[in-house]
Amino acid sequence: MNKTSRLAIALGTIALGLAAGAAQAQTKWDLPAAYPASNFHTENLVQFADDVDKATGGKLKITVHANGSLFKAPEIKRAVQGGQAQIGEILLVNFENENAIFGIDGLPFLATGYEEAKKLAVAQKPALDKILAGQGIKLLYSVPWPPQGIYANKEINAAADMRGLKWRAYSPATAKIAELVGAQPVTVQAAELSQALATGLVNSYMSSGSTGYDTKTYETLKFWHDTQAWLPKNAIIVNVAAFNALDAATQQAVLKAATDAELRGWKISQEKNDWYKKALAEKGMKIVTPTAKLSTDMKQVGSVMLVDWEKKAGAEGAAVLAAYRK
Repeated sequence: MNKTSRLAIALGTIALGLAAGAAQAQTKWDLPAAYPASNFHTENLVQFADDVDKATGGKLKITVHANGSLFKAPEIKRAVQGGQAQIGEILLVNFENENAIFGIDGLPFLATGYEEAKKLAVAQKPALDKILAGQGIKLLYSVPWPPQGIYANKEINAAADMRGLKWRAYSPATAKIAELVGAQPVTVQAAELSQALATGLVNSYMSSGSTGYDTKTYETLKFWHDTQAWLPKNAIIVNVAAFNALDAATQQAVLKAATDAELRGWKISQEKNDWYKKALAEKGMKIVTPTAKLSTDMKQVGSVMLVDWEKKAGAEGAAVLAAYRK
C-alpha cells in the first residue's frame, strides 16, 4: 500500500468517525399533532421545529406528525407522559375530566375575546404548570383557537332550536352543552370530522372558523353562528425527562423558540379569525349574527357550566378564577 492510499484511508476513517460522532450527538424528537398540516397551529409547530433546528445547528431535530397520524388527539398527552413521544400538542379542554383546571378555557362566555383569553391563560398557567409537573410534563407554550361559534344544518334562533341535533362533542364541555340544550352528543375528533359530516353522523357542532374551513364543513352545513363563546387553547408539552436530557444550550434554544411560537401563534390566530369568516362566506356558508335570544340562552348555559366547574375545581379553581377576575 503506497503513502497516498494510506493517507486516503486515514482521512476516510477520520471522516467516518466525525460523521458517527455527529450522528450520536444529534437528538431526534417526535411531535404528534391532531390537526391538518395546513392548519395555522400545525404551521406554527413546523416553524417552531425549524427554529429549534437552526438554533441548535441541527443538534435537536423535531419531526411534526400532523392530523393524528402518529397518535390520535386523546392519546397524545399520555404518549408524551409515557415517553412514547418526547413532545406533543394537545387541546387542553380535552382533559377536563382528568382535572378541571384543564377545562377552564372551554367554559362558554367566561373569556370571549383575545384580551380576555390572554388574561385567563396567565391566570391558569401556575396551576397548569403544577399539575403537569406532577405528571412528568412541562408546558412550553399555548396558542388559542379563534372564538367558537355554532355550525348547524339550519339557522338557530334560540337554544330550543338545537334540540335533537346530532352534535359533535370533542371535549367534556361540548358534551355538556349538548346535554343542556337537548342535542345528541357524538364524540368525533378533528381528524374524523369531515367524514362524520359527510355521512350524516353529525349535523352540528361548536368550533372556530378555522375548523370549519379546514374540514370543508361548508360542503355539508350552511350556517355558522358567530357566538364568540370561548377561545380554547392548544398546548405544546414536553416530557420532562427528555427535556432534562438536553444540554443547557439546547434547552435554552427550545425555550426561546417556544416563546417566539407563542407570540407568533396568538398573533396569527387573531389575524386569521376574520379571514376564516370571509373564506367560509365565499364558500357559501351564511355567517349569522346570533339573535338576542340565542345569546341569552347560551350565556345561561355558560352560567350553569361555570357553577358545575367551580364545584369540581375546588380551591385551586377558585384561585384561578380570582386571579382572572382581579
